[in-house]
Amino acid sequence: MPESVVLGVRSGQDGSVVYLADPVPASEVLGDVPEGIEPRRILRFASHCASDCVNRRGSDCTLVERVLARPVAREDGSVPRCHLRTRCQWWTQTGVAACLRCPAVSTLHRADDTLAELVADPATTKEQLDDWIAARSGR
Repeated sequence: MPESVVLGVRSGQDGSVVYLADPVPASEVLGDVPEGIEPRRILRFASHCASDCVNRRGSDCTLVERVLARPVAREDGSVPRCHLRTRCQWWTQTGVAACLRCPAVSTLHRADDTLAELVADPATTKEQLDDWIAARSGR
C-alpha cells in the first residue's frame, strides 16, 4: 500500500522485529532493498486497516484473534515501543496481548511454518488453531 510505513527490521534466527526509533515511509526504503530480496523477509510493514480486508468483521480484525494463538514473542513481558499504538486496531481490540506477540508477526513466513500459515488464513477458526496447538503440545 502506498501509505505503508516500515516499523522495524527483522533480526536474528527467529526473525523477530527490532523496531526503528521512528517509522519510515515504505516508499523511501524499498529502493534500498537489494534486488532478489523479498522486502517482507527483512522489513516489518504497517498500514491502516482497509474496509474491504478479508480479515475484517464489522469493526474488528479477525487476524489479531488468530495472532493471539501464537506464543508470546516477548518472554520478559515487556511491551515493545510502538509509534502506532494510538492508532493500532490490534491495540484497540486486544490491548497488550497483541503487543506481546507483535514482534513475531510476519507477512512472509517459512514454508514449513504451519502455525503461521494457519494464523494468516482468514478461514482458520480459533478452535482450529487451539486444536492444532494442543495436538502439537501432546495435550
